[in-house]
Parts: sequence; structure tokens; C-alpha cells
Amino acid sequence: MSTELKIGVVGTGAIGRTHMERINERLKGAKVTACSDANEDFGRSAAEKYGCKFYADGEAMIASDHVDAVVVTTLDPYHEQYVMAAVKAGKYVFCEKPLAPEPEACRRIVDAEIAGGKKLVQVGFMRRYDPGYRQLKEVIHNRTYGEPLMLHCAHRNASVDESYTTPMAVENSMIHEIDVLRWLLDEEYDTAEVVFAKNTKRAHKNLMDPQIMILTTKSGVRIDVEAFVNTGHCYDIKCEVCCEDAILNLPEPASIQVCADAHRGHAIDSDWSTRFVEAYNIEFQEWINGVKAGRVDGPTAWDGYVGQVTAAAASKARDTQTVVKIEMDEMPEFYRQDIGR
Repeated sequence: MSTELKIGVVGTGAIGRTHMERINERLKGAKVTACSDANEDFGRSAAEKYGCKFYADGEAMIASDHVDAVVVTTLDPYHEQYVMAAVKAGKYVFCEKPLAPEPEACRRIVDAEIAGGKKLVQVGFMRRYDPGYRQLKEVIHNRTYGEPLMLHCAHRNASVDESYTTPMAVENSMIHEIDVLRWLLDEEYDTAEVVFAKNTKRAHKNLMDPQIMILTTKSGVRIDVEAFVNTGHCYDIKCEVCCEDAILNLPEPASIQVCADAHRGHAIDSDWSTRFVEAYNIEFQEWINGVKAGRVDGPTAWDGYVGQVTAAAASKARDTQTVVKIEMDEMPEFYRQDIGR
């Protein structure tokens, strides 16, 4: 592997291009040298813009000597195909969440990685890299204020269009909480439930909004997560941890206070792309550093599998309006050293 990591990106849509720019212009130790997209014209325009080689065939790009490591930012149904190609090629691969839409597909990736004998896959659960969540993690891990008992969380969007449907609140939005809260508490979930609040006027025929997901961990920690995706006014991420001896709150991102037009206040982020930009930068820099050192430091293929099993259970709970037991395979020994990472 060269001193500068050669990265190939499969999928050159909005998030793919953002990561290409991030790697080339903000981070150290890597360069996007190749890209691929099913839309050839679109992919070629990305290659021209970011100064890399275009491949019409993503799997050919992954197998080429022009690429040391792979970033997968395609549509979700194609994640398994390209992650599997990277594992087959013995190359490190960063896959945006979800690892795959179905738990069974995630398990196939897990089995392929184990068969290859080396951890190569990292999943893009970027909340773990947010400085605020990392502060919470340290205090909870050290039990500075005793045992965590309850968590109250919120995932609010200003708006979504009519392509956003009821299941997406769990599977596309609250999947971030499913992962980061498991990581914060360093324990597994036991049950899931999803209930509905009174529908907002901004809901539509295929979307019930807001929703509340209720998770219980193996030790009995009770978690509620509000997903309100059409607030009409804000992007807002909340996490309150009620411990035995203190209440801990996720800090708000720093921003200047402005006094103008007879108002005093500070701006808030309009969406995930600004709220978590620092987390994305840290995530990718640490991934690059880890790959160059020959290891995976972030969320593993197993974490991707657990996330999808939990999301599937929560979706079943939503559809049946029951409490669903979360059942999954036992963690393979291959991944046990990553617990709490």
C-alpha cells in the first residue's frame, strides 16, 4: 500500500460526492483515485470534477490495482454487492449505513468476512464520532454518575418529501439512535416497541408522523426515541441520559450568538449535513488512519447486522402494535474484541 491511500468510491450521488470532496480537500493521507456509478454520465462528471479515473463497472474498479480501499455510497439495495466484492478482493471497505437493507444480507457479509479471516468492513454510523456523543460515552462508561436508568431522545427534521414513508422513521432515521445508544450503553437490546402520537398536519397518506420507538436493554435501561420528521421548523437531535446521580444531556453544537432585528439568539443547523459535518470528518480521518495501520477501528459488519435486526424488530412492533422480542445470532468470537469500541 502506498503512503497515500488510494480510494475508490462506488456511487457518486450527493453523499458520495461530499465524501470525495472531504477526502481530497480536508483530510490527510488519502486520495480518491477512482469512482463508479450506474449512471455513466453522472459518474464521469464526478470523475472529471474530482480528478479521478471512472469505471463503468464498480466491481472491476474494486478489483483493480488503482484502488487500495473502497467507499460504498450507492443506493441501499446495492450495498451488499459492492461490500462483498471488496471483501472478496481483500480490501478495506467503508459502507454508508445500512450495511444492507435486510438482516439476512448483513449476516452474509459477516460470514464472508469471517471466512476471509480478517476484519475489512466498517459501517457509516457517524454519530459515534460526534464530539458530544463521545463526551456522553466517556461519562457513562466511567459510571461517573452511577448507572444509566433511562434515555430520552429525539430525531427531528424540518421536513421530508412525499417519498418518505412511515417505515423510514425507524429504518432510515432512528437507525442512527439504534446504533449510537447501543454503543453509549455498551449493551444489547431486549425488546422494541413503536407507538404513534397524534398525526401532524404535515403528514401525508403514506406517513404517520411523529412516532416514538421504545427500546429496553438486557439490563433494563428504558429508552424512548421520538422521530418527528416534519416539524416544519427545525433539525434537532436530542439525547438525555438519566443516571442514578445526575442527568446528562447531549451538548448543542457551538455557534455564535447574534443580536439583530430586535432578536437575540443563535442559528441552528438546518439538516444532518451541517449538524454532523465534524463527525463525518473525524469518522473518515480515523477510518483512513486505521486502514493505513491495517485495522478496522469503527463500527463493524457485526454492528451493521445488529442494527438491521433491531430495526426489523422495531418495524414489526410498529406494524403489529405489539412489544417485540429482539432475537439475533450470538456474536461470533471474531468480533468480541470490538465490544464497546
